[in-house]
Formats: sequence, structure tokens, C-alpha cells
Amino acid sequence: MVQTKRDQLNALCDILVARRNAILQSWRNSVDADPAQTTAHALTRGQFNDHIPEVLDAFERKLRSRPGGVEAREADVEKRQEEIKHGLHRWQQGYRLQELMREWGHLQLCLFEELNALARTHAEFERETLVEANRQLIMLVNEAISESAVQYQRMQQAEATGRLSTLTESLASLNEIERRRATLIHQAVHDLNNDVVGVSIAATLLGRSTLGDTERSDLSSLLNQGVQGVTTMLSELKELARLEAGQETREVLPFDAAELIVELCELLRPMARARGLFLNFNGESALCIDGDPGKLRRLLQNLLVNALKYTHRGGVVVSCGEQKSNWWLMIADTGPGLPDGPDSPMVAGLKEATASARESDEKTAANKGEESQVLTPSLEVLETESPVIPEAGEGIGLSIVKRLCELLDASLEMTSSAESGTTFRVVLPRSYPESSGES
Repeated sequence: MVQTKRDQLNALCDILVARRNAILQSWRNSVDADPAQTTAHALTRGQFNDHIPEVLDAFERKLRSRPGGVEAREADVEKRQEEIKHGLHRWQQGYRLQELMREWGHLQLCLFEELNALARTHAEFERETLVEANRQLIMLVNEAISESAVQYQRMQQAEATGRLSTLTESLASLNEIERRRATLIHQAVHDLNNDVVGVSIAATLLGRSTLGDTERSDLSSLLNQGVQGVTTMLSELKELARLEAGQETREVLPFDAAELIVELCELLRPMARARGLFLNFNGESALCIDGDPGKLRRLLQNLLVNALKYTHRGGVVVSCGEQKSNWWLMIADTGPGLPDGPDSPMVAGLKEATASARESDEKTAANKGEESQVLTPSLEVLETESPVIPEAGEGIGLSIVKRLCELLDASLEMTSSAESGTTFRVVLPRSYPESSGES
């Protein structure tokens, strides 16, 4: 017969530990049965469980320890760290915030039902003991939801900072174009009215027969550069606005993903050749899946164009393959890597999320005698003659890619360094539940 409250809590924790796999499976079943959860079905068991076993370890250690004691405080710290990792990992996996909140709710209900079952089958547990366990459970989920919401807010701010950085750079570029344009105008003609500015001036100058060929060519180049830059920026902002406003839906149909990838590589190969780069495909000859070919094409095009744009030597390799119920797409370049300092918090967030995902996956894989499938930083690349200074400017494009991944229930992994270049890996489901054909 269990005597003290502490003894009872220890005994209760022993039962929870023994029931751990059943609790996690019950949680997965509850999430799978929820029509609002459209992302979890594409995850393996290890990916789904993520850092939750560590959270439960800390929860049980907290129950066993003296309230307010050192062990209880240490358990709280560990639990918070694992909750933060879980929130970041779910963001990286393409979860929407509502899905993450509901998922925590399902876990709370499963643990609540488990404690109720213990109360029915173990009469030796006093009411006070069960009340304390339920109180700690409520605190666990409340704190977890709070940490997850904060994590999402941090990553949303990171995306916004990246977009602001890109817009600031574009404005600086346009200002430089304006400065050069003004210098050319001053050299070419001295009697222009001061209130005639911008493209209209350049267009007027281009029509004058007295303008020299060199000045005419420079003005034409500046006009094209300015118009193209502004048009691209407006197009990207419009696409991002549609995605963030929920105006895009997932249109699922069967297609060959490998064929689509090869076709897009062929289309962009002239761009690579013009920059002295290679663009190679190394993947399955056929990869038949159910998905949204239009959005996949947009996602891949964003990643490929940026990879070619910021790579100065070597080139880009695109690959794809199958992974259990999922398939993956990878774009690896030999560029200078993406900066992840204060000006690029989203890049830092993706790196952190990928590292967190790998940490979780390695634990699960080790138990099965397997290797982790999450992207690793090591990558063989062509050696360059001299280092290249990293360039910024992927804020909007990277946000578009992240939003497309969320729409496709896809996980986005990334590693990047000046030594190995940048690699993006997108893990997508091979099919979608019929009830979530549109999301």
C-alpha cells in the first residue's frame, strides 16, 4: 500500500513511464482523426513525437521532485527548452499555428484520460495525489502553448525583418540607379527642366539624336534594370500577400515530380550558362506522386533562381528521392552561403530548426539502428579560387517558399556556410488525405 503523497506520485510516474508508448500512440490517433490537422499525416512516428518524450520526462521528473526544490526547477528549465525546440520544429515542418495549438490540446486530453483511467483502476491513489498530477498537467500544456506562440511570433518577426531588409536593399539599389542616371543626364544635356525626373527623363533623352551611343546604351540599361527590379519586387510582394491572406488553395492531382523538376532545370539552364555555372539534376528518372504541380513548380523556381543568382562559381545540383511515405527535393549550390546574423533572422531560424529536427530524428533513428534522414551540414562542393562575400536579399523569396511549404504540408530544411554553400531540402507527402484536397 502506497503511504505518502510523494510515494504515490512516484508510483503514478512509474505507471506513466510504462504507458509512454501507448500515450504517444493515442495522441497520434487523436491528431490523425482531427480534420483540422492536415500536416501531421505526412510525418513519420519519430518526426511526429519530436521532443515530446523529453517534455514528458521533465513532467514526470517534476512530479517526483519536491515542490520548489532544485530538481523541480531543473525539470522546469529542461521542459521549457524542449517546448521551444518543439515549437520551432513544428514551424519548420510547415505547421500552421492553429494546428500546433490543437495538437497540444490533443496531448492534454490523452494525458487527462490516462490519469482518469489510473484513478479508476488504482484505488490506492488518493484524490489529493491525482489533483496534483492534473494541476501539473494543466500547467505543462499552458506553458507549452505559451512557449509555442512566442516561438511562432519570433519566426514571423524574423520573416518580416527579412522582407524589410530586402526592400531596403532594393530601395538603395534604386537610389544608386537614380544617382547614376542623374550623372548621365547632367553629362548629356544641360537645359533639362529640374521637375522632369525618373523614367520620363531617360525616355526623352533616349529619343534625342544628339545623345551619344554610350550614353544612350547606359540610359537604356538603367531603365531596364530599374523597371525589372521594381516589377519583380511588386510581383513577389503580390504573391506573398495572396499566400498570407489565405487566397491560395492546394489543388491535388497525380503527376510525375521528376519530370517537372527536369523540365524546370532545362528552362533555367541558359541562365546558369550565362553566369558561367552548371545546373545539374541528380535524382529519380520518374517519381509519381499526388500533389500540386503548380505550387511545387513555383517553390522550386524560387529556390533555383535564388541559388543561381547568388552563386558566382561552380553551380547548382538539384536532386530528389523517396523517403517512406514522403518524397524529398534538394537544391544545393556552391555559393558563399546565406548570412544568418541580426539582419537575417529567418535564415538563422531555419538553421536552428533544421538542427533541432536532426537532434530529434537522430534519437529515434538510433533506437531503430538507423541513420537520421534530416539534412546534415556536410556537403561536397567544388573548391573556389577565392572566397566570395555573401550577399543578402532573399527575405521575400524565402518567405514565399516557407508559405508554399505550409500550403503543401512540407518540411523545409536548410544548411548554409561560406565553406559548403547553401542546401535547401523540402520533404513533401506522396499523397494527401481525400478530405484535405484543398487547404
